[in-house]
Amino acid sequence: MLWTVVVLCVAIVVLPRFLDRIYYTGPASAHFDTARFFNPDGEDTIAMPAGGSRTNFFVRYFFQQDGRPAWPTNVPITPGKPAARVAGERMVITWIGHATMLVQTQGLNILTDPIWENTAGPFGAGPKRVMDPGVRFEDLPKIDLVLISHDHYDHMSLPTLQRLWDRDKPLIVTSLGNDTVMSGVTSVARDWGGRVNVRPGIDVIVTRNHHWGTRFMVDRNRALWSSFVVTLPGGNLFFAGDTGFGDGKWPMEARGYGPIRLALLPIGAFRFVPGQMGIASHVGPIDAAEVFARLGASRAMAIHWGTFRLSYEARDTPPRLLDAVMKCRTDIGGGRAFVAVRAGAPTEVGPLLADPPPTAPVSRDQVVRCLDTPQVRALR
Repeated sequence: MLWTVVVLCVAIVVLPRFLDRIYYTGPASAHFDTARFFNPDGEDTIAMPAGGSRTNFFVRYFFQQDGRPAWPTNVPITPGKPAARVAGERMVITWIGHATMLVQTQGLNILTDPIWENTAGPFGAGPKRVMDPGVRFEDLPKIDLVLISHDHYDHMSLPTLQRLWDRDKPLIVTSLGNDTVMSGVTSVARDWGGRVNVRPGIDVIVTRNHHWGTRFMVDRNRALWSSFVVTLPGGNLFFAGDTGFGDGKWPMEARGYGPIRLALLPIGAFRFVPGQMGIASHVGPIDAAEVFARLGASRAMAIHWGTFRLSYEARDTPPRLLDAVMKCRTDIGGGRAFVAVRAGAPTEVGPLLADPPPTAPVSRDQVVRCLDTPQVRALR
């Protein structure tokens, strides 16, 4: 017993220092204090989303004593087999699961935050995958470009990245510090506003969002988080990564790089307590729809839901709530759509749409009032 106490005391003192890392060094900026990055629009991501202590949160989570609705242990799907390439301005997307989307256009195969692992956490621990990947890894076409939004395990899967690198040697683009985390593969890291050329006429621009990063908690915000704009003939691609709403100005910043044909926007892991419609780190369907409106995107596809159970909502609540939100958003018109797609099913993305005539914007309070129905109140 005595030796156990001694070992625990030593671990408490030694392990945090051992697990902390310096991923990036550079001059101070509007979002970097020379040691850690921060959200310049207000740092509200440190407190636990449900309140209380971090230890209590994780104890209740791992012992399933937080009242979360049950998820299925496995969701059957039919894996797809994407085409080798999609030429020209045609665009085809396939949702693999969570924030992993295969985008095929201009002869390029683009992957966002790829994860094929069965768990999302260190040393094989963490949330278990309930939905198999929508495309088996061996059926994945040669990947040319990979976007890595930040260093959380459900977005930066080092085993998956190593497999992709060994097989395809893709261009991997990320934000500052994450290249250091991804040892074993070669990647290009840029600050917000930085640009990486893919080929003439096609660039990746690293853009701002509102989140945080860590691998071992004590290394919090040693690496930067981001969204991305991929400039493309026929309209840009926007990948939001993992994000809260923050000041809500970052979607317009991304829009400033040109019209957006397709946006990949998160809708899940937003209910850490019953009835909650969004948290500092994650947008739910209400705020995701507002991001969609501010981006001015022709279309949006939902990501970050239904694959790993990360928060309070039932597995199918995010897409059902998104459907209700979009019916309430009478200001989003002109053929624009924000939908969830079935994993593994290739979906053709239409061409860039013209801007619709201006309409009166719908406020968040108006949307919440519109959602006050028995059907939405019954969602868990």
